[in-house]
Amino acid sequence: MSGAASLAAVDLGSNSFRMVIARAVDERLQIVDRLREGVRLAAALDAERRLSEEGQERALVALARFGQRLRDLPPESVRAVGTNTLRQARNSRQFLERARQVLGHHIEVVSGHEEARLIYLGVTGSLAAGDGSRLVVDIGGGSTECIVGAGLEPRLTESLYMGCVSWSQRFFPEGRIRRDGQRRAELAARLELQPVELAFRRLGWERAVGSSGTVRAVDGILRASGWSEQGVTPEGLKRLRKAMLESKWTERFSPLGLSAERARVLPGGLAILAAVFKSLEVERMTAATGALREGLLADLLGRIQHHDVRAATIDRLRVFYRVDRAQATRVERTALALLAAVAVAWQLEGDLPRTFLSWAARLHELGLAVAHGGYHKHGAYLVASSDLPGFSRQEQLLLALLVRAHRRKFPRGAFDELPAERVEMARRLAVLLRLAVLLNRGRSRRPQPRLAVTAGGARIHLAFPPGWLESHPLTREDLRQEAAYLASAQVELAVE
Repeated sequence: MSGAASLAAVDLGSNSFRMVIARAVDERLQIVDRLREGVRLAAALDAERRLSEEGQERALVALARFGQRLRDLPPESVRAVGTNTLRQARNSRQFLERARQVLGHHIEVVSGHEEARLIYLGVTGSLAAGDGSRLVVDIGGGSTECIVGAGLEPRLTESLYMGCVSWSQRFFPEGRIRRDGQRRAELAARLELQPVELAFRRLGWERAVGSSGTVRAVDGILRASGWSEQGVTPEGLKRLRKAMLESKWTERFSPLGLSAERARVLPGGLAILAAVFKSLEVERMTAATGALREGLLADLLGRIQHHDVRAATIDRLRVFYRVDRAQATRVERTALALLAAVAVAWQLEGDLPRTFLSWAARLHELGLAVAHGGYHKHGAYLVASSDLPGFSRQEQLLLALLVRAHRRKFPRGAFDELPAERVEMARRLAVLLRLAVLLNRGRSRRPQPRLAVTAGGARIHLAFPPGWLESHPLTREDLRQEAAYLASAQVELAVE
């Protein structure tokens, strides 16, 4: 990338929403603006894991402010992601539809492992190069991410279902700080850590870094109080715990100007942090400035500079499941040719349709590694269920649906799981992939016939050279059957 361009990252966290805007100058990111809105989204989840209307309105007001700042940025320059609360909420899809309209940009929900990868990327960018291996801990509002890595590469990532908001609500109801609540909160956190602690300790690290508001708040209190001059330590945590217990209520606990908002969730965050120190045997932890938002910016810059981690993920999948590369390439070539012919008529212009059609073509036979019978379903399951670095949940679902839909009965209703603005795009890409697979069924190296392809509305028309279909009766029969499959999905396939 030459010159300068603006990029923006929006983090819809469980406790607060944050936005960072940066200028991309050559290969560097220069932060130019930051915004933060306390929304307490995790606190808006009811017993049935549904976001309350009040909580949604609070979040939408914050996103409207962000949207004003992002109004002039193109879609490819903005990444907005939701984390643990939006992963859990049963009505997150409905909320995200409203949120997209207010923000003016598409919002993705990332898995816990992807959130951990992005956090590690953001923290690493804020540290000096050659810092050796490191443990990164991020205590969010609804989840805690733990990562061990070296350089830019995370080696072990875990996302645990505990956060400063959820733990504070569960063990310190109404802001009451009691010794028994503190003890139970730390014990519960250690139980969450127990399945992973051995793997982390075996891998080891040279430095421990915390990237969350909890760690930064604790680090600031310990330094200002003179309880620790070298970051967060076990002794410093003991002193802070004692001071907090003596206050008895979060509203009375405001050491050295700690905001009321942070004070409300610090007891839960402190319990989790203390458990991390004990379970992972941490001796000292420093606070980092980088976090998820900076990781999003770095990842976005990589995409723009054609260093997209998602492409590497697709390649690893192909190698691991031994996909027939030659056949995948033939299908991809045909699918992209079909796309080029109908892109304008079917509103499939831009990088997104081309990229996902290409990736789906490369992976369409993934399920053969399981069994030939129903292999399209096996492949879709593998794509949907695997840990795919770089992909959001919606992107992973889109890719899985394309793989699922490339043969046999068209799974029309399944596409309704996607964000509304992507349903028609996905259905049309599936049609193109199906035709590309069909035309390459013979796995022949011979070039495809010169097709005249047109489309409009719910209709696609294929015109073959004179006499070609007569000399290829199997393809003609396949196309007849395909027309019936597509008709059930209200798509007309015309062939001549």
